[in-house]
Amino acid sequence: MNLKGFRLCCFLIISASLSQAQDAVVNTIKTNFEIYSKRAIQEKLYLHIDRPLYIVGETLWFKAYMVDASTNQNSSMSKVGYLEILDRENNAVAQTKFQLADGRGDGSLIIPSSIASGTYKVRSYTSWMKNFSAEYYFESNITIINSFVAFDPNPEKDAVTKYDLQFFPEGGDLVAGLESKIGFRATNIEGLGVDFTAQVFDNNREVVANFRPAEFGIGNFSFTPKENQNYTAELTDEEGNKTAFKLPQVLEKGIVMHLSEAGDKLEINIRKSTDINLETLYLVAHTRQGSPTVTRIEMNNKGGTTTIDKASLGDGISQLTIVDQKMNPICERLFFKFPKSALAVTGKVGKPVFTTREKVTVDVASSLGNGAIAGSDFSIAIFREDGIKAMDPTHIAAYMLLTSDLKGNVESPEYYFNNKNEQKNIAVDNLMLTHGWRRFEWTNVLNNSAGKYKFLPEYQGHFITGTLTDKNTGAPAVEKELFLAAPDFPVRLYTTYSEREGFSRFEVKDFWGPKELTVQTNLVMDSTYQFQIDNPFSKQISSKLIPAFNFDKANEQLLLTRTINMQTRNAFLPKNYLEGDRSISDTLAFFGLPDERYSLDDFTRFPTMEEVFREYVRGVLVRRKQKEFHFKMIDKLVPNTIYNSDPLVLLDGIPIFDIGKIMAFDPLKIKKIELMDAKYFMGSMAFTGIVSMTTYRNDLAGFELDPRIQVMPYEGIQYHREFYAPKYENTAAQASRIPDFRNLLYWNPNVTVDATGSTQLQFFTSDQTGKYRVVVQGMSKNGSFGSNSFSFEIDKKGI
Repeated sequence: MNLKGFRLCCFLIISASLSQAQDAVVNTIKTNFEIYSKRAIQEKLYLHIDRPLYIVGETLWFKAYMVDASTNQNSSMSKVGYLEILDRENNAVAQTKFQLADGRGDGSLIIPSSIASGTYKVRSYTSWMKNFSAEYYFESNITIINSFVAFDPNPEKDAVTKYDLQFFPEGGDLVAGLESKIGFRATNIEGLGVDFTAQVFDNNREVVANFRPAEFGIGNFSFTPKENQNYTAELTDEEGNKTAFKLPQVLEKGIVMHLSEAGDKLEINIRKSTDINLETLYLVAHTRQGSPTVTRIEMNNKGGTTTIDKASLGDGISQLTIVDQKMNPICERLFFKFPKSALAVTGKVGKPVFTTREKVTVDVASSLGNGAIAGSDFSIAIFREDGIKAMDPTHIAAYMLLTSDLKGNVESPEYYFNNKNEQKNIAVDNLMLTHGWRRFEWTNVLNNSAGKYKFLPEYQGHFITGTLTDKNTGAPAVEKELFLAAPDFPVRLYTTYSEREGFSRFEVKDFWGPKELTVQTNLVMDSTYQFQIDNPFSKQISSKLIPAFNFDKANEQLLLTRTINMQTRNAFLPKNYLEGDRSISDTLAFFGLPDERYSLDDFTRFPTMEEVFREYVRGVLVRRKQKEFHFKMIDKLVPNTIYNSDPLVLLDGIPIFDIGKIMAFDPLKIKKIELMDAKYFMGSMAFTGIVSMTTYRNDLAGFELDPRIQVMPYEGIQYHREFYAPKYENTAAQASRIPDFRNLLYWNPNVTVDATGSTQLQFFTSDQTGKYRVVVQGMSKNGSFGSNSFSFEIDKKGI
């Protein structure tokens, strides 16, 4: 082989080696990213809240839609949702837990009379979502008015005008000598955009750029910063007031990126300082942590360019990140892709005007593209627009595709979907420049580390957690048996062991409504421990601001009318609709069917519990040892075998370790006795049988618990309540003198369309005339979202 051929061969070998090394980087990025995404699953929760304004005493109704953020399809991981109402200081004024099933849930919350008039934030999340930033909890603003207490209709009328102007260089940094596009956002103290003009000055007070916002205080401008310069922007508001703000520091050397659209492709241009040596960079593009696209960028002395097909990105927000060969992130940019075809929702009523107490038929239909789509899930609210103004909540499509993946307030998100011209592309790109955010840290992704998560997903039931400590020393108690129960329907006992640092977790199922929990250790073995229960609601607070409260005093009469109507409706509301569905089929304190069951009313009553057990209960032997009573169980699985240790003894689901106290209890208060006649495993604990006694009302019937047992109030998952609307289907019902002053005319959280993509709903109007608004929200099985809103009127004459 000659020298020329040898050199060519070496070149090909080296080129192949470099190519393989670069491909290895691409594969490593993809593999680590996909591993991280599977571990750090992202849930996304949206609430359709029935209306934007409430009077204290009214009921807030909601429908929850929960999806896997990567696919926007229903997620079945979490089974419990949390809802809070927060005031402007982020204090919780109302809280509740609700059930989720297959990514759906609904519930209600009565607005407490203790709440002052003002603007509030409704937020919702799951236990798993508490592992991540509160920026990704669902949040929506509502107005609450307490008409029973005098209030200032404009409490912030004297507030000082103050602005915040922030700058966001495209890609992340300002670099000397490299032209940069800079996004900006100017807001007032309420977080709302403001109109203004501004100039950028250098150290010599020379103007280097002029700019003003397009919409909502947001826009962009471009300029080339110079080395050793500190730039200042001077904002001038509509009244001529000037405020100065500093731009980000200029780096002496670095890298900048620029994104532009070229038909069906995105072009990413990378520019760098000439003294930075970089041969290869990588573009990582993904939509909501879905499968990433990784592209190698070959760099020259000035930079490099690459393109990516828009078709490879999903609908909504995609994250474009530039990383080096060591997989360190350098620049980042967001891009928004509008859906080619959104879920179209149509709705109509039979006529524009109805009379009072008249039947109304609502037709709802959904389609995707040119065809109907079956199985879509919707919620519908119909409420009276009484003239008291309040903020409209974000609709489901705007939230799921846009605001749920952005940090901070997004003003009027529907604007970006309703605007049909090219301006919406410019406006949404400005939004991507100024609200950039991500749900993870790149170091965790690229180092194949998902981190440790404190909060587990509540896949089967609610978690009650806390810390067990020694009462005397305060030291954590480890590997101690813990028992939790509540004497209520349904009766259920839960067990666990305390872990490292005393942490303890109970997974409770069928845990409904307000309860009094009893928590204890094994009182025969332990007597000096205390359990401190954790607050299950999140302590994290987002950066989103709550707008100021403002009430027009001209609406005082409207407010009085609505207050009277609220009190009238509550007074005539049937009791079963107020309390919710509390029907429970299974009241056994433990899982499984009992081997023996004794209903004591079927037998001749004896005066003592000792006689009851000796005469009736075959599977239990009563013994006395050193003047103390003991139960001995006969093992049904092994003939002629009697366990040496006492079984687990329960009264209304609460473990009782002093059998002598059971023997001293009045047997006339016991309704039934149930036995498990074999070794029974409950979680990680094992018992030599179970003796379970139940009183008539599951309230212990006056039995005095051991003072070492902790008793504490706890709110379980809310009972399901059904919305009540009268039916006037005959003359007698229409002539009823019971007043019907519903402000919320109709609420249905579970509307499903048929194979033709349509459905029909019926309800009756109330005694209140006026204009009524219909709001329909929902999603399809494939993860498309849609909503619609229209109106009709109620008049005593009709048409």
